[in-house]
Amino acid sequence: MTHFVDVTLVSAAGEEQYRAPVAQLVIAGWTGRDRAAVEKHIRELEELGVKRPSTTPVYYRVAANRITTAPSIQVSGAASSGEVEFVLAQWKGELWVGLGSDHTDRHAETFDVTVSKQMCDKPIARTFWRFADVEAHWDDIAMRSFIAESDGRIAYQQGKTSGMLSPRQLVAGFAPGGLPEGTLMFCGTFAAIGGIRPSSRFEGELEDARLGRAITFAYGVEELPIVS
Repeated sequence: MTHFVDVTLVSAAGEEQYRAPVAQLVIAGWTGRDRAAVEKHIRELEELGVKRPSTTPVYYRVAANRITTAPSIQVSGAASSGEVEFVLAQWKGELWVGLGSDHTDRHAETFDVTVSKQMCDKPIARTFWRFADVEAHWDDIAMRSFIAESDGRIAYQQGKTSGMLSPRQLVAGFAPGGLPEGTLMFCGTFAAIGGIRPSSRFEGELEDARLGRAITFAYGVEELPIVS
């Protein structure tokens, strides 16, 4: 079933409002170029009871209608958290790059990662850049996230896209001939500063200093009670 989201496609030619089809949603995990950083994130999740992957990277399939641009999401209980990721999309015969959060239920992740990926909505920013316009300086792009805690807005994740496998490598690992039209792929994340933890608000930023622009988004998290 194809899901649709309203996005803004930004290229050297200008901006275009587009009702984008999402026929297939893929979550790529363990995508770090730096194997030491990948191992750090694996150990971070092992502390929460998550089994280490048998291979890296790994590609999980998630229902397309989990994609959302809403300002808030609802989750079950207090065991979920966001993680900032660059997002690739194949639309109109071209590859586009955006930003999202692979919001995940950490309790479910301890017994089945695929199930945990399915349990939460996946917020994305509405803006996407034409990948061909940033490919030459891709490794210079910065990605970061922030969460809300008792002492205010704090940095939660930070790094450069050079820390991840390149978009071309990630696409080739899933679909050697290129992403099928209507495919959206989350592409991995950085370790959390101070450890993985929930928050009532999550913000993400993808900054292209070379072209003087950024993609940002934010969403609130409403916890629903778990009744036993």
